[in-house]
Amino acid sequence: MAAPTTESTPSTEPATPTGRIVLGANQYGKAECRLVRITRDTPVHRIEDLNVSSQLRGDFTACHTDGDNSKVVATDTQKNTVYAFAKEYGVGAPEEFLLTLGRHFVESFVWVSGGRWEAEQFAWERIVVNGQPHDHAFVRSGRATRTTVVQIDGDESFVLSGIKDCVVLKSTGSEFHGFPRDRFTTLAETDDRILATSVTAWWRYGGDGSDGFAGLDFNASHAAIEATLLETFAGVHSLALQQTIFEAGKAILEAHPEVAEVKMSCPNKHHFLVDLTPFGMENPNEVFVAADRPYGLIQATIQREGLPGAPRAWATVPGFC
Repeated sequence: MAAPTTESTPSTEPATPTGRIVLGANQYGKAECRLVRITRDTPVHRIEDLNVSSQLRGDFTACHTDGDNSKVVATDTQKNTVYAFAKEYGVGAPEEFLLTLGRHFVESFVWVSGGRWEAEQFAWERIVVNGQPHDHAFVRSGRATRTTVVQIDGDESFVLSGIKDCVVLKSTGSEFHGFPRDRFTTLAETDDRILATSVTAWWRYGGDGSDGFAGLDFNASHAAIEATLLETFAGVHSLALQQTIFEAGKAILEAHPEVAEVKMSCPNKHHFLVDLTPFGMENPNEVFVAADRPYGLIQATIQREGLPGAPRAWATVPGFC
């Protein structure tokens, strides 16, 4: 924790550069702890598969400047805590699991003022044998990877949830025209094109503080938000990927009051119509070449007007405006 100041009011004068080399923002921990939890309390087993990272923030200056490790909670200890908590408390919703981890470190070590805990969750489904789901045999599945970031700063907690690698495509119902043209513009306007993207979406839950998320069913909320996003992508007649992103974020905020804001990053997965005229063949939007790069990259934040933002929630979440 920071030492108390003796001044009654903070100075408004800008800091005077001294030329000294000092430590800036820092964090450390154990990254990508691969955790698989099998629940076998009945003959029908359940599997939870996560990739968990733990990073602590606080008073670690002496370690960096003097090699003094007296306040360094070893990264190996952080790894062991991940696995021990999976046994002791179970996993459940990754948001709850990360909140439990984060609060443990902040409450157990007085010099740890906060941190960042992240998880990817991978989906499995039961293998069907003779028409019945098998009790303990699984196949990897999932149309997207579920993501979670929990950040704790003192008494405040921030929870982000999302998805990544969610590849979606519409074979029609998408246009793109009316854009400015100059001497470098070669793109033809179209009123019927393939719209495809790989969605990375994050949403911030509106609770804060140690009990701000009490009673929130993260699993049910996540499933409903993902469904809202996909239904909107399918249903909106798109005039631009930007429009689709905004409508999806808007639909999430309208249907889910527990969400404060949404951020989305969507690369355009271009599909270019193949010219078959040299072979005497027509191609009425049927045969395309899928190009992987370069690609348009569209990013946006969709938020509730007048609601304060939470920049600390998004710190160290790269690639978003």
